[in-house]
Parts: sequence; structure tokens; C-alpha cells
Amino acid sequence: MISTLRRGLLVLLAALPLMANAAGSAHELVQDTTNKMLADLTANKEQYKQDPSKFYEALNTIVGPVVDAEGISRSIMTVKYSRKATPAQMQTFQENFKRGLFQFYGNALLEYNNQGITVAPAGDESGDRTSVNMSVKGNNGAVYPVQYTLEKVKGEWKLRNVIINGINIGKLFRDQFADAMQRNGNDLDKTINGWAGEVAKAKEETDKAAGKPAQ
Repeated sequence: MISTLRRGLLVLLAALPLMANAAGSAHELVQDTTNKMLADLTANKEQYKQDPSKFYEALNTIVGPVVDAEGISRSIMTVKYSRKATPAQMQTFQENFKRGLFQFYGNALLEYNNQGITVAPAGDESGDRTSVNMSVKGNNGAVYPVQYTLEKVKGEWKLRNVIINGINIGKLFRDQFADAMQRNGNDLDKTINGWAGEVAKAKEETDKAAGKPAQ
């Protein structure tokens, strides 16, 4: 049976800001690109179900350029490990991180059935960091709060983190990376190359931590 939090994850990517930086504000990016993504999903859902690899490719094309993969990757590694990584190792981890993220949520998105998404009014965007909040209705009728953290990178808003139903995905991945490094004897290459398995474990952790959804 799908856990409570898993039901929330089923709708997360439906709310994920697949941002094209044409919009001026973080709020506009989230609102506009969510609408575009849902329209694309409606048009291509059956094709994506038949060939999920095409869906992952589409997500990489749309989401990849607007996620601050470098910043997130360094945050997941923390200074303790990122300062030891070579540029080649960092690049590999960024690619593995994005691939794992899309696979983590991709199949869940295919189960989204337009239950309902509400974007909260725009907040203060005068600085270089802001949050955009959403409420997403799950298949079971429960409402899940989603909060995106965005930062300006070279003048453009980029996604840095997401919190869904109280679960901080960035922190979850940081803890998972540190644990993997310990288990792998601080072998950075082994941890980077095995990240897909770590993402699967992180998903299990979110299921175990499932709590009651916000109403």
C-alpha cells in the first residue's frame, strides 16, 4: 500500500517548477511553468507511460537547466567532502543527482490525475533568496504543503531545495550522502557512482517517516 507521504510524492513533480527563465519573478516561474508542464503531461502521458525514458529525457531538458545542480550537489556533499572532490567528480555527481531526482519522482508524476494545485500569493522577492509555497491535493483528497526555495544565480532564479509535507529533501539527501561515505570507507568515487542506490534508500526513508498530511 502506498504510504501517506508516498501519496504526497506522487503529486510533487506535478507541482515542481519546471522553470523557463522567461518569467520575471520566482512566483511567475512556478505558476507559469506548472501550467505548461501539466499541459504537456496531459498531451503526452500515455507515451511517457509506454516509454518512461522519454519522460526522464523531457524532465532533464526542461528541469535540468533551471535546477542549481552545482549548488545542490555541493550542499549534499557538504564542505567536508566537496572540497576534496575534483571537477570531474563534481560534474559526475551533478549528473547522477539530476538523474536520480528525475527517476525518484518521474513515475510518481505519471500517476497524477489533475487533483488540484494552488500556488500561494507571491512573497518578498527583493533579495537573492525566496520561497514559493503551494498546496497540492493528493489522490486521497488530502492536502500536502510544498515549499520551494529559490536563489538567484547569475541574475536568474534557480531551484535550490524543496520541502514537502515537512520533509526537507535537501537535508534528507545530505544525511544519505554522509551515511554512504561512512559505509564506503570515505571512497568518494564509490559513493558518487552508487548514488542511484542511495536515492532509492532515501525514498524508503521518506516512506518510513510518513506522517499525517496537512488538512
